[in-house]
Amino acid sequence: MPEPPMRLIRVPSAYRPVLANRVFRRLILGFGVSYLGDGMSFVAVAWLAIELAPQGSAGLWVGAAVAAYTLPGVAGALAFGRLLRRVPARRLLLADNAVRGVLLGAVPLFWLADLLSLPLYVTLLALSSLLHAWGNAGKYTMLAELLPGEQRLAANTLISSLGFAATIAGPAIAGVLVTYVDSALVLGLDALTYVFLAVLVVRTRLPEPDPDAHVSPVDQTAARGGLALLRSHPELFGLLALTWCFNFLYGPVEVALPLHVTDDLHAPGTLLGLYWMLFGIGALLGGLATGALRQLPLWPVTIGVVIGWGLCLLPFWFDVPVIVTIAGFAIGGAIYGPFVALSVTLMQTKAPPQHLTAMLAARSAVLLTASPLGTALGGPLTSALGPRPTLGSSGLATVAVGLVACALLLVSSRRRNPTP
Repeated sequence: MPEPPMRLIRVPSAYRPVLANRVFRRLILGFGVSYLGDGMSFVAVAWLAIELAPQGSAGLWVGAAVAAYTLPGVAGALAFGRLLRRVPARRLLLADNAVRGVLLGAVPLFWLADLLSLPLYVTLLALSSLLHAWGNAGKYTMLAELLPGEQRLAANTLISSLGFAATIAGPAIAGVLVTYVDSALVLGLDALTYVFLAVLVVRTRLPEPDPDAHVSPVDQTAARGGLALLRSHPELFGLLALTWCFNFLYGPVEVALPLHVTDDLHAPGTLLGLYWMLFGIGALLGGLATGALRQLPLWPVTIGVVIGWGLCLLPFWFDVPVIVTIAGFAIGGAIYGPFVALSVTLMQTKAPPQHLTAMLAARSAVLLTASPLGTALGGPLTSALGPRPTLGSSGLATVAVGLVACALLLVSSRRRNPTP
């Protein structure tokens, strides 16, 4: 009997069937390159806003820029419902990446022409995110259709881990570029990664969509119907609420951390890149370790992630050595890493199969508001409190949300299994 290929020998068994799928392998290549651009944007979007903002208003403009990078996707999900409701998931993904590539690519062009102002910058970021809800829901719908149920945790973990892996190299590259070149050019590189994914999807033969399917991945009606279905399933609605709060409280971190580096520590962009790089390393290791496990108590682990991440932000509140907050951020990444895969897998596991697409559409539309609203709040919050207290407050509030979820889970468990 021939020996298995060397490239599969050390791959955990949970991932082998997923990676054996040729279409999935091509898709994760494109996602990985695109996520690398996103990793660079962690540094570049905020740093360019800091460079363009007048003294004293950097917090507000950083919050506006980071929120504009994602928040308008909610408006796009609703505004284009009639136009795009019957568009297949593949075309939605292509449209999202094409729009992002073109509009983000305009940022360095306006910068080179010395025409880039703060209002124009925020406008380009906002327009680039208009189709993000459609592209994101289309992506997860494609994965759900491409792979059987028992392979979804591993697949979701690989996809989310790619995103965290990109925050290892992306911020490190961006930190050097914003320090020695310019942050506008980093956004140009981000635009090219979206173009790469679009070209790869065009050249990949994907399964044909079901002609009998009547629900678009991000149909406005489907999203509304999905939300009604979620409300009729208290467990899934509670999961959506927990995920929304978790993402919302994460939002201020993206505003406060770069200002903590510049205002509190008076350090260059390379330190901000180091924070995000170590976060990405921790998230990658934590996510892959979780995905390799075949059986997990999904709810307890998901809530534990929320509490653990909040605890790792608390050291920022105090005047501790930089190495302490760097280490805490890296450990926080390892805790944070499994959350996306766990929450998506819970949804895929608990949702009735015939309603999964509608529920994913509702999830995508609702969650798109969370982190951007958090970053929008992070601007005035950081201006009022300062970067350190904002980071610490985010951590404390996250711990509180996790403890409430833990109490509700215990009450629900006792109701289902009353003590005789």
